[in-house]
Order: sequence, then C-alpha cells, then structure tokens
Amino acid sequence: MKYMPKFLPALLTLLPMLTGCASLSYYSQAISGHFSLMANRQPIRQVLEDKEVDEALKSRLLLVQSIRDFASTSLKLPDNGSYRSFVPMSGEAVVWSLVATGAFSIEPRQWCYPIIGCASYRGYFDLEVARRQLASLEAEGLDVALEPVPAYSTLGWFDDPLPGTVVNWNDWQLAGLIFHELAHQRLYVAGDSAFNEAFANQVQRAGVATWLDATSSAHIRNAWRLSLQRESAFVHLLLDTRERLKRLYASPTGEMEMARRKRAAFDRLAADYQSLKQDWQGYSGYDAWFEPKLNNARLASIATYEEWASAFELLFERAGGDFEAFYQACEKLADLPFGHRLAQLQQLRRASSSKRSLDPAPQQQMAE
Repeated sequence: MKYMPKFLPALLTLLPMLTGCASLSYYSQAISGHFSLMANRQPIRQVLEDKEVDEALKSRLLLVQSIRDFASTSLKLPDNGSYRSFVPMSGEAVVWSLVATGAFSIEPRQWCYPIIGCASYRGYFDLEVARRQLASLEAEGLDVALEPVPAYSTLGWFDDPLPGTVVNWNDWQLAGLIFHELAHQRLYVAGDSAFNEAFANQVQRAGVATWLDATSSAHIRNAWRLSLQRESAFVHLLLDTRERLKRLYASPTGEMEMARRKRAAFDRLAADYQSLKQDWQGYSGYDAWFEPKLNNARLASIATYEEWASAFELLFERAGGDFEAFYQACEKLADLPFGHRLAQLQQLRRASSSKRSLDPAPQQQMAE
C-alpha cells in the first residue's frame, strides 16, 4: 500500500512573497531538493542506448515505457514527458511526508500552500530538516508521523521522472504508480485532497485491471486480485481503529482514562493484524507498517484515500468502464462548489452501499 503525497515545487517561484524563517527554510529545502532531482534525470531512451547500463535495469525501463504508452493510448491519460525519464537513486524515499494530529484527535493539521490549497502533510527532501520539525511538533504535545515517500507528483508543472526508488517494484505496483500520478495531472481540485485521491485511486485500480487484462496471464491477474483483497482487509482494520478513536475522542472521558483507552485501541489494532495474517498463508507485507510507534497521525491520512472510494467506483461503473466518460463525469463534479460536490459524493456513496446490499459481489474465482 503506497500513499503518495502530492506537492507542487513549481509554486516555489512565489518564494519572495513569503515571510517568516520557517516558511523560508521549508521552501528553500523544497526548491533545492526538487531541482536537484530534475537535474539528474535522464531520458529513458538514452539510458536504454547506454552500453554501460545493467541489462536488468534496461528491462525494467522497457516495461516503464510500455506502461507509459498504455496510459495515454488506452487510459486516455496525459501524453507528455512525465515518466519518460529516469533518476538513478537508491533508498526508500525521494521525499519524507510529515503528518501531525492532536493527542486526542484523528484530524490532521492542515498546511496551506499557494494555488493548490491546504493539505494534511508537509513534504521534505531534507530528512534532517523534517526530523527537526517533527521534534518541534512533538514538543507541542502532538502525535506526529514521518513517512518515506518513494515518488511524488508535480501535477504536470514539470515532466516528472521515474525515480530509482520504485523501478524494482512488482509490475502492477509500477503501473499503478504511473496511472495514479498521471490521473492527478488529468484532474486535480485545489484544496480537496479526498476527492483527488479517490479519483486517482479509481483510475489506478481500473487502469491496472485493464492493463493486466491486455498484457498478463491469468496467474498474474489472480495474484493482483489477491493483493487487493489483502490491502482491503488491512485498510478496514485501520479504518475501524480510526472510527473507534473518533468516538472515544468525542466522548466526555477524562484525559487519563482517554489516554489509557487510546493505548488499548492501538494494542487491539496490532493484535487484530496478527489475527488477520493467519488467513494470509505467511504473507507479511504490512509488518513494516507496525514498526514505527502507532499513534493518531499514522491513521490520519487513511480516510483521505478511502473516504470516497465507493462513490468513484460507482461513477466508473455508470460510465460503462469507459475512461473518457468517467473523466468527464468527474470533471462535472469538480466544477461544483465544494458543498454541492460533497452532497453529490455522499449520494453516490449511499447508492453504492445500497447496490452492494441488494446485489453482493460474487467471490473472485482464482484460476489455476
């Protein structure tokens, strides 16, 4: 499960308009980090022609080329220079995402930026700067999470390169990343992260399904479906914990008792995950999520990515699986004032829930 923050370094041209040391420090590291990344990119076609480049890397980049072409020709996503270049780099992160909540809140602190509006994260290229900010927020008594981000999007302001952090992901993860990020270039609503992520996630899921149907064996398609089932079960664990904490924090419970129940909720999450794994035949792909300390901030972004998932799934179904028709329906929603858009999404979610209760989806049959 890869959740990727989207921040827009193109806006850093507005730096002279900003005031305050904190703002200057933050935007300075963002400018430096982004343009360093852009300076080191190489067109994939040149990498493929380089006799010094490892054949295994060339094989992966050939796959990237075919995925990128499929995105534009079959999924009707923007046809531009994004993901047609490569930045060789190692490690788990291109940037680091910082999220903060109150000690007794599951709502993330908002940071606001020019043009793109407010978001529930702060992105850092410089890990030490991020750690200093984390320590400062913890000193305020906040729950804080600092997560590695293996790739990011400039929403079409630049031709985003593919970083080496993701080139060896499995095939459908790599395709999903490219489809997701290009979806943000197709449609992005300033200040509405939940809409943006649900839209891009639907493009990602439907796009990967379409791509696998066109290029892969039944065995690989079934492996992908199994990964989706596991991800869905894991996400539901997180959402259930988030909902329990939300009810707890809204209750008239005293602070000491609330802190005790908070710890108990996270202990239950860890135990429930171990129980879930018993059905996974030894799969442990989410173990690393539990290594950092569990707190509110670790859960804060989950709802952003999942809140409108069923609404966009229904929209795609109503579009008959036609990507262009789906985009047009989403663009109409995006043009609505926020309150009207929210009401429409709520209506779609209710309709999706009713449809599932009347016509439950059949179990996926796993081919041999």
